[in-house]
Amino acid sequence: MHHLEYIYTVGMDRAEVEAALEQRTDGVLSLARDSEAYAIPVAYYFDGDALYFRLGRHDESDKLAFADETAEACFVLYDAPSPDESWSVIVRGPFTRLSADDRPDDAEINEAYTSLRVFGETVEDIDPVFYRLDIESVTGRRTS
Repeated sequence: MHHLEYIYTVGMDRAEVEAALEQRTDGVLSLARDSEAYAIPVAYYFDGDALYFRLGRHDESDKLAFADETAEACFVLYDAPSPDESWSVIVRGPFTRLSADDRPDDAEINEAYTSLRVFGETVEDIDPVFYRLDIESVTGRRTS
């Protein structure tokens, strides 16, 4: 181990973490069902207190099956622009599906989120479902 190369990291302060969450649009959402994990790249919206996710519902969706069974989710946002420079933010907290009454309207959705990625389905077959991750803990690290 003495011959391995290392890069030191430091904790990000609250302003750095919030700036990363506000400036980015996509990250990795980790869900769990029983002892099985499921992680997906996903767009999000940060309102200062919670993260919101829009997932496309279609006939056989693993992500919705996992999302509906996940009580606490983990979200990872990161970048490594060079081999010597990187940062990451990890958010954990309760994960809940929003009711139809709490869902944003189409104009709010289009402003808050990047375009919904469609993979082989027809647009008419996709019904967006919204989830909220209440930020219970957040950790940010960056290279020093």
